[in-house]
Amino acid sequence: MKDTIDLSTDEVLPRARLALLLEHFSRLDDEREPWRVMYPLSEILLLLTCATIASCDDFDEIAAWGKHHLDFLRGFAPFHFGIPCERWLRALVNRVDPLLFGRCFEDWIRALWPGRHDLIAIDGKTSRRTHDKGKGLKALHTLSAYATNARLTLAQLSVPEKTNEITAIPELLDHLAELGQLEGALVTIDAMGCQVEIADKIVAHKADFLLALKGNQLTLETEVEDYFRNTPQDEIIRKTTVEKGHGRIETRIFIASNVVDWIKSGRTYPGQPKFNHIRTILKVVNRTEFKEYCTQDTRLYISSAALDIERLANGARGHWGVESMHWLLDVAFKDDLSRYRSGAGAKNMAVVRRFALGLIRAHKSKGSVKTRRKSASWDKNFLLDLLQIK
Repeated sequence: MKDTIDLSTDEVLPRARLALLLEHFSRLDDEREPWRVMYPLSEILLLLTCATIASCDDFDEIAAWGKHHLDFLRGFAPFHFGIPCERWLRALVNRVDPLLFGRCFEDWIRALWPGRHDLIAIDGKTSRRTHDKGKGLKALHTLSAYATNARLTLAQLSVPEKTNEITAIPELLDHLAELGQLEGALVTIDAMGCQVEIADKIVAHKADFLLALKGNQLTLETEVEDYFRNTPQDEIIRKTTVEKGHGRIETRIFIASNVVDWIKSGRTYPGQPKFNHIRTILKVVNRTEFKEYCTQDTRLYISSAALDIERLANGARGHWGVESMHWLLDVAFKDDLSRYRSGAGAKNMAVVRRFALGLIRAHKSKGSVKTRRKSASWDKNFLLDLLQIK
């Protein structure tokens, strides 16, 4: 295999895309004695990736899919001894370093989808059935950085048991900066991430933040709410969008202002805001009309970005994309039903599912995620199309 593969032309074959994936997988350390290895690690990880895309949700299904598609897999790797059984497959996945495993996928995605992303949403998800009460293990909680426009997971981090998202987000931000993905982006985080230290770190990495206010910064939230209630019309900019579909009409009103000098005033009171980079504030009113009833909610945000109502609106609206991704993991990939508990299996399969979902959603074909996964299991050419992201 060549050290580098040119992916710049339209004539690149799907084979080259999978060869690149195998190249990244080959960087993982395999502690087994080479002369005793029947199933190379790179081959097993290729099997995991293809089978997960092709509608397999556990190791039994993955092993069965591999046996039925062995000729297809041998087009990209030798597989001299065929496909291992479910128990052996589970044991090996539990031993792979999840941090290095995730880095392999991240490098692969960057090679296939180069360039920076303007909108990045950060949010966490718990795989609820991965807990083990007998051993005192909590359920796996994974923090993801999601490129809203491309609908791809750029990076993810397993949150240690005795910490929370607040302590894990700075580490994920540092990693995104190392990958060259953060500079120039607008980073959106929900209310838990609305912390001074997190905001300062985003700006330090030459990006902008859009942070939700909801109870975590009660004084600042109240002040911003009062400002929008009494502000003169010449200090604000409005944008309204209307979306119809799925039996409802959604109307969103975005109201933004860059008059924020009052936030940095000399007043002192308990909980006084300490944010150093607020340049704009945003209010979003979301009204949803169903056939028999209506709902309405209001959300407030602070941002270090300049007043650009289109970009701020896209950021606030786009954050729903990472929540949609988490919903699809549960519905289409049965993430909440996964019972992987021992070793690093839960973390590694969480990595595979997120990147498989990203590849499936990036494809321009019609049909739901579930339908595309089924199609990939039936049609190897469609599976190759998904893997090359063309």
